[in-house]
Amino acid sequence: MAASIQGLGQRIAQGAGRCMPDLVLAGGRVFNLVTGDLAPADVAIGGNTIVAVGPGLPGAATLDCRNRIVVPGFVDAHLHVESSLLTPWEFARCVLPRGTTTAICDPHEIANVLGARGIHYFLACSQALPLDLKVMLPSCVPATRLETSGARLDAADLMALRGHPAVLGLAEMMNFPGVLAGDPEVLAKLQAFAGGHLDGHAPLLRGRRLDGYLAAGIRTCHESTSLAEAAEKLVKGMVVLLREGGVAKNLRALAPLLNERTSPFIGLCSDDRSVRDILREGHIDHAVRLAIAQGVPPLAAYRAASWSAANAFRLHDRGLVAPGWRADLAILDDLDECRVSDVVANGKPLGSDSFAEGDPVAPAGLGSVRLPAVDSAVFAIPAAGTTGPVIGVSEGSLITEYLTLPIPHRDGQWRPDSMADLQKAAVLCRHGVASVGRGFVRGFNLSRGALASSVGHDSHNVTALGMDDADMAVAVNRLIALGGGFVAVRDGRVLAELALPVAGLMSARRYHEVDRDLEAVEAAAHDLGCRFASPFLQLAFLALPVIPHLKLTDKGLVDVDRQELVSGSIR
Repeated sequence: MAASIQGLGQRIAQGAGRCMPDLVLAGGRVFNLVTGDLAPADVAIGGNTIVAVGPGLPGAATLDCRNRIVVPGFVDAHLHVESSLLTPWEFARCVLPRGTTTAICDPHEIANVLGARGIHYFLACSQALPLDLKVMLPSCVPATRLETSGARLDAADLMALRGHPAVLGLAEMMNFPGVLAGDPEVLAKLQAFAGGHLDGHAPLLRGRRLDGYLAAGIRTCHESTSLAEAAEKLVKGMVVLLREGGVAKNLRALAPLLNERTSPFIGLCSDDRSVRDILREGHIDHAVRLAIAQGVPPLAAYRAASWSAANAFRLHDRGLVAPGWRADLAILDDLDECRVSDVVANGKPLGSDSFAEGDPVAPAGLGSVRLPAVDSAVFAIPAAGTTGPVIGVSEGSLITEYLTLPIPHRDGQWRPDSMADLQKAAVLCRHGVASVGRGFVRGFNLSRGALASSVGHDSHNVTALGMDDADMAVAVNRLIALGGGFVAVRDGRVLAELALPVAGLMSARRYHEVDRDLEAVEAAAHDLGCRFASPFLQLAFLALPVIPHLKLTDKGLVDVDRQELVSGSIR
């Protein structure tokens, strides 16, 4: 207590000018997110707090900000670190230089594989990063009863973790049918976190069903895909998070909603964004650039990227460049283009020594792919007529179509057809249970070969897609040998691979090495004919049975709207 009182007194004295601040950002302009003014001012910092903003401030150390602009550090309001394919340490190395100083993560990917052990890994990481990594406790492990996950977490399991300083509340409640139906297990989780933050996940939910969902006390949602849907949620008091991910890219469609009046109730998030997306386009800085390019006023864009997102998640200490606020700051060369040239995180300038000690937290979940080797027979689908259900996939969307299409058959089996853009898919349980779901997909445009991935939202079973059963078997077996990852195969030969041995979701290597291998395996997928920019991220969402309309899990094809297996689904 004495140390904290001493520190408080020191900050007050620094702000009042009785003693020297630790650091001054000198000679720049400050973008005021209250008034919209862009005015010359120095920013003085004591410890991890801004203590003064004004002209001619002295400091024990200075950072030259001439011809540059100081804005609050960015807050990613909802993401899954695992989707970057990096450990939290490498993720922080990747996004901090781009101005993201706070990331609000839902570790339900690793939790669906490892249970509470995976969450403990993220909580340990949160205490060791220059980035402020906040954790929302996963609400849906498993996401539904229509898949096999590696763990199950009930309300008591989550409550045991609630007191950790990094924990903010209950993460995205994806099981909206369970909320509306009054499922006792779902209600127990909501009640356990009543009074805290309840994060939402309500794709296409409108009208009275949306009212019912909101009546549970859920306050945020990142799953709006149309302007009308997002506007209704906003009018009904929901904070709308505009998502610009690696697959789901909704910011362009929803940008007209973001203006200076609505910005206090809108945040920005990345949800699922790979290391390649971050290195080539950016992170929240990319979303700010894109929003401004779509005509969003800079004040609204920067407010949504910082103060509004922080406020929505009850982080009331950050998001403004003002005395008494946390010293998380991005220094820009250009406001409209959001070009970040320096970052201050928790009062410390980001430098070459910020990550010099290396990751202090040992990786978790090695050896998590518990699946025996397979042969081509496991992918056979007996013909059941001349037409069948097909998952329709499109670029940039997690929502899939429920199609009924002609499926070629030969020797009593349904077969893929490159001319009809019809691929065979299978989801194989990797959590020690013998369970395989099979089906067909249109949209990947594969003409040959096969792909396999151990990243399959949300239970992260092994997903294989291909035009040849033997190639699918080779891809899956190589993936098993890697301990998880991405594999591309043609004519029985592995073309490229990315090993993800940390829970079958992440690499423990440096981000530039992961990016290199991801580029190679994506290029191999494109050589097989795949038309999607991020083939493996798109593949990962085939198995997500909480996003309409037709998905595939290890238990078979799932009619998401009805939350039931498709009749006659091949297993």
